[in-house]
Amino acid sequence: MMFPNLFRPGRIGRLQLKNRVLKAPTSTGMSNMDGSVSERLIRHYRDVAAGGAGLIICEYAFVDDQGAKSAHCQLGISSDDHIPGLAWLAQTIKEAGACAGIQIEHCGRQKFLGTQPIVAPSVIPWPALKAKKGQAAVPRELTEPEIWQIIGAFGDATRRAMDAGFELVEIHGAHGYLITNFLSPHTNKRTDQWGGSLDNRMRFLMEVVKDARAKVGRDFPLTVRLSGTDYEPDGFPVSETVEVAKRLEALGIDAIHVSGGDHHQMIHQVSPMAVERCHNVWAAAEIKQHVNIPIIASGSITLPHLAEAVLAEGKGDFIGLARPLWADPDWVNKARDGRPEDIRPCIRCNDGCLDRTFFRYQAVSCSVNPVIGREGDLKISPAARRKNVCVIGGGPAGLEAARICAERGHAVTLYEKRALGGVSIEGSAAEFKSDLRPLIDYWKAQMNKLGVAVRYQEAGVDAARGADVAIVAIGGMPSTPNIPGMEGKNVVEALAVFNGTATLGKKIVVLGGGETAVEVALYLHDQGRDVTILHRREALMTKDVAVTDRIAYSEMIAARGLLVLTKLQVLAIDAQGVLAVDSAGGNIHIDADTVVTALGYRPLASSLAESLRAAGIAEVHEIGDGVNPAKILDAVHAGYKLAMRI
Repeated sequence: MMFPNLFRPGRIGRLQLKNRVLKAPTSTGMSNMDGSVSERLIRHYRDVAAGGAGLIICEYAFVDDQGAKSAHCQLGISSDDHIPGLAWLAQTIKEAGACAGIQIEHCGRQKFLGTQPIVAPSVIPWPALKAKKGQAAVPRELTEPEIWQIIGAFGDATRRAMDAGFELVEIHGAHGYLITNFLSPHTNKRTDQWGGSLDNRMRFLMEVVKDARAKVGRDFPLTVRLSGTDYEPDGFPVSETVEVAKRLEALGIDAIHVSGGDHHQMIHQVSPMAVERCHNVWAAAEIKQHVNIPIIASGSITLPHLAEAVLAEGKGDFIGLARPLWADPDWVNKARDGRPEDIRPCIRCNDGCLDRTFFRYQAVSCSVNPVIGREGDLKISPAARRKNVCVIGGGPAGLEAARICAERGHAVTLYEKRALGGVSIEGSAAEFKSDLRPLIDYWKAQMNKLGVAVRYQEAGVDAARGADVAIVAIGGMPSTPNIPGMEGKNVVEALAVFNGTATLGKKIVVLGGGETAVEVALYLHDQGRDVTILHRREALMTKDVAVTDRIAYSEMIAARGLLVLTKLQVLAIDAQGVLAVDSAGGNIHIDADTVVTALGYRPLASSLAESLRAAGIAEVHEIGDGVNPAKILDAVHAGYKLAMRI
């Protein structure tokens, strides 16, 4: 077996698991408005459970109806009326071959919703949550009777989970929710028995565990998820988490699930590409040295060889996977069968699962897997009639269209004049964007396995003659503004920097303030060049940039000491650099050996589609950046959904 440690059976309490992989809980927004289980949620978890993980821990469920609910269409466990749907969910998971667990939660100060009160240990707001008047939404401090009421609600929720047929309950004590609010001095300023010393700050969690254990008995498996640290400057360090874990073990908790961060420090909770993989494994390894119960390591463990290494090196006993099992629900089955090249990898873009969906009160999706959330209507099915399909362009849109067409039984020929991957090749050049490389490798492997005929040449009308369908996915090109001096030899475009064809000097000015501009500036700095970013707006990355990317890149810019000049309009480029005008109308010259432009992209001007139609091709479709330059999510979803219609 390629990954022997991943596929050793294991035990959490009395619960025997067939392997060491579990689905970590992640909210989907797929429940009904009242928290009851929907058919959509059932379809989703049926697919995920069939993917081979030993244990599925369903997303966080709110424990009371007063202030626990965090997000839209969140799963509920606050009432016995939730039990019938929860029983349906637990049974579905078990029938698909996995053990069924559920996470229970109170959101504390981190409430996405405008309904219900916001309550917390202390009057410390979550900075990201703004009220209508622009002020931070301030939580109300919990009274002692309310604290005991919530403790009882956690215990009642645990009993409901057991009654519904779940085989394990995880108490959510991580990520800045209520239990973390008590644990962290960053959010707990109380002076009574619930605040101050570590013993007092952990008291709430210990009482929750005692109440839950009393209501389900000693043998029912209970786990707790903890942030190894909340990464707040005045928060709790891993040394305190170790003490909490030791106390939990003494109380009979069966495993500790280790994550990190809170919503304010979201890059440590839902790490983007710019943060190293296996980001919180160090904390799991540290806690494991001090307890004897199993440790579940989690956090950006995206690929099987990474998960295998965590287990082999003794840094954890189980692996928790969240986003990777959205990117590919069959991750575990493919790893077990020795087919890691067939795993569609999570690229940690946080675009489909957070920015475009959950942060906008929608059910989650995934940039690389359009089926998540659409399990009922986007499943791949054989085509009614086999067709000859010609795909022109080997970027993400063309590759995904070719893959799905081939899987549905069509004969596919793909033309690419350069190399498979399109601008994702340049997009993955920086080490902090290396998560894209396994995705390109995945598509290459699928082209080979599915028998797609790849032709490395520029394609015209002749290439598509005889095809029933032509898909034009030729991509976009950099925007070139009308600035005097743009034609100078010292001016290069960001793509040329990433693919190594640009001649560069030591002192660089990057024009632009979007994601590409920031990435090329960081990339050049890491090569030892002196870099300045020049942008006409007041701030960088204000449009179409994932929240976690914006946080991570801002921290990287600060740590590297990059010079950022904003509110400057470029007037001209000369041999010595850039001439600009500031908001007061004053001219400024920024010296540079090389000027790098990163000013956006536009569709590649082409009449190819019309020529193909004129040549008599029955079906001609245009997708990808050639229609509207966008992100990988747009390209993949367009390619997938088009191919499903052919």
